Amino acid sequence: MSISHDPSSDVAAQADQAAQGAALWAGQQHWLELLRDGLTFDLSGLAPGSASPFPAIANRFDLPAMPGPDTHEALVLRCGPHLAAGGHSLPVNRAMLGLGCDLVRHFDDLLAVGWGPAGSAIGRRFFESVISAWLAGGPFPALGLTAFIETPDGALQSTGLSFWIGQELRIEPPLSADRVVATRLGVRIVNHLVLAGGLDADERITAPDGTPLVLRPAPGRAMIGVWRE
Repeated sequence: MSISHDPSSDVAAQADQAAQGAALWAGQQHWLELLRDGLTFDLSGLAPGSASPFPAIANRFDLPAMPGPDTHEALVLRCGPHLAAGGHSLPVNRAMLGLGCDLVRHFDDLLAVGWGPAGSAIGRRFFESVISAWLAGGPFPALGLTAFIETPDGALQSTGLSFWIGQELRIEPPLSADRVVATRLGVRIVNHLVLAGGLDADERITAPDGTPLVLRPAPGRAMIGVWRE
């Protein structure tokens, strides 16, 4: 990882930043362009500029309490402008999440990493562990880069999976009755679906306990249902 561009250095060349820096950045976003694996990403919300808007968080992983704007400040890491069209690309997002691991390793005060598509906040140690394992060829980090919520009718449904494959997963009752078991099953299926790139037609699989299951895309393909066969 390296800093490929610091916009503040352009201004500093024209003025005495020691005397004017505070006034210059008051109310503005201070950002850096970071280079990793030949790709550039923008990190904004740095001091002495203003913090980035605090993200909406609905799910937390390996955190004792939900972080909020009263106790924490947010930085935002996003694709550089020339990568915007590939914002859902797997290689681009793997590089960006790898950059997130770099930041976690270097900055001890970084509490958590938020992942917008899943509305999640992931504790630093858990994030570094699961992302590093994935980048090394391990399973997709379904708990963090996606999340699972219970629906009013008792199903267990993913949130954030559509960012990766354009579809969400729904484990139907009675498979979803035991939420712990259903979540474990969901994690396995999410890993399979991300590797496959989604599902176009019915697919039959076997659960860890030997139960035969069917994965079936709903009309319109936005949702994949899981039932006992």
